[in-house]
Amino acid sequence: MSTDTPEDWTIKRLMTEVVGSGPRSAEDMTREQAAAAMHQILDGEPKETTLGAFWLANRWKRNTPEELAGFVDVLRNRSISTASPDCNPVDCGANYDGKARTALLGVGAGLVAAAAGTPVIAHSGDRIPTQEACAYKHVLDELGVETELTPADSAAMADATGFGFYYQPAVAPELDALVDRRREMGVRTFLNTIETLANPAEAAVHLGSFYHLPYAKKLTETVELSETLEFDRVIMFQGIEGYDDIRPGYTKVGEWQNGEFTDYEIETAAYGMDFELADLQVEDVPTDSATITEEVLAGERTDEFADAIALNAAFRIYARGDVSDLVAGLERARDILADGSGVDVLSELRTFEPAGRA
Repeated sequence: MSTDTPEDWTIKRLMTEVVGSGPRSAEDMTREQAAAAMHQILDGEPKETTLGAFWLANRWKRNTPEELAGFVDVLRNRSISTASPDCNPVDCGANYDGKARTALLGVGAGLVAAAAGTPVIAHSGDRIPTQEACAYKHVLDELGVETELTPADSAAMADATGFGFYYQPAVAPELDALVDRRREMGVRTFLNTIETLANPAEAAVHLGSFYHLPYAKKLTETVELSETLEFDRVIMFQGIEGYDDIRPGYTKVGEWQNGEFTDYEIETAAYGMDFELADLQVEDVPTDSATITEEVLAGERTDEFADAIALNAAFRIYARGDVSDLVAGLERARDILADGSGVDVLSELRTFEPAGRA
């Protein structure tokens, strides 16, 4: 029986004895070993070559839910500054490295959901590797919304408007400090996965996306194993560019609640999204996404972008349990687009005053 303590498992030793022998022969870490590794990473201890090799080895072998739970619990216990709003929002945890080709629909969808009575929060950083593309922050910046907030101000924004944004440098400064090292890697690491589970608002419902269904199952198993994540419900769908914008066409959806995972397929055309992915492409993602958001909210567009924002809003409304199914959620979303009340939420966001500046 081993008498090793977590402190005995340096990242270099984990490379040598556990994860570093290649994708076919590498072993999985225990939860304790993964936690020890995450502490060292956040402490900035590993040399660049050692850390890079560790990240790459984990990418090759693919992390288990137990490892991811070890990583995320350390991150949340020591690095995440949470602030919980009273409104019980949906946590929208999109990939922080953003979208590079298609319009970002989550801001518009979140504003529609908020106007319909479903509060949401989103969180992202600023040009996070590897794509370093457009994330929630950049569209909100284009719309004139304050994004560089303290967690307490983010929670206050959610309560005041129904839409809150949490900024990674304020929420997780130790993780933000690793951006340059992540940039040097050139590929995604497990940090790209666990930061989407930061849950800075301590929400009970998480909305996310995946490329392949096994990833959704792995993430919900991670939530089950985590000692710090207290989601009651997780809903994920196949997203565009890995983001929390649902992909047009036949699309898989995964739902987890009360320890049970179910999956099914929907045809988005049946919910108004009857077009191709190419129809959502734009030239300048931050600027064009902001313009599209304003025009859809004001009723100036009734095209594919309006249909896509409506269905994505419906998913947020349904995820929180404010309606019994997507059809009812879509009806609510379309009512908001018809009466223009999403414009009011955007106006409230633009005039929101952080506590330190009021």
